[in-house]
Amino acid sequence: MALLLAACICILGAGCQDVATTWSSQARSPDGRWVAIARSQQWGGPGTAYDATTVYLKQGGTERGSLAGLLAGRPRAIEVLAFSHQYATMSLEMYWVTPTHLEVVYGPSRRPGDRVSLNFQAVKCADVKISVLNSAGARADPRTGRGTARAAGPG
Repeated sequence: MALLLAACICILGAGCQDVATTWSSQARSPDGRWVAIARSQQWGGPGTAYDATTVYLKQGGTERGSLAGLLAGRPRAIEVLAFSHQYATMSLEMYWVTPTHLEVVYGPSRRPGDRVSLNFQAVKCADVKISVLNSAGARADPRTGRGTARAAGPG
């Protein structure tokens, strides 16, 4: 009986660690000093299913500041936004208004019943101001494109 209980705990414990990246993108600041990195992840397992998107800010325009570098655990990016949502992805766009002002526009995916919650927000990181707008239908860059980098997640 104890062996069966131990086997069940091991199987359930392994299922709780199931995580997959469902979407990722990055937007480099106009001067190349900063990279905004967004990543949606989905966790699975009995009673532990969860969908979240995190936005990180990383200094530097080198490979160390890339999404691959972040995922490989290289020098740290700083978490500036965290969202939870109903499905594997959400609508997310990142715009650099200036080299020191990142604007993030977010909303639910196009799937019926999707909801998005902003769970964590930093308003400033080093010399970068971070603005957040909740706009489910925003798809077009409201600016002329001058000094703007854009990354749009699947909706």
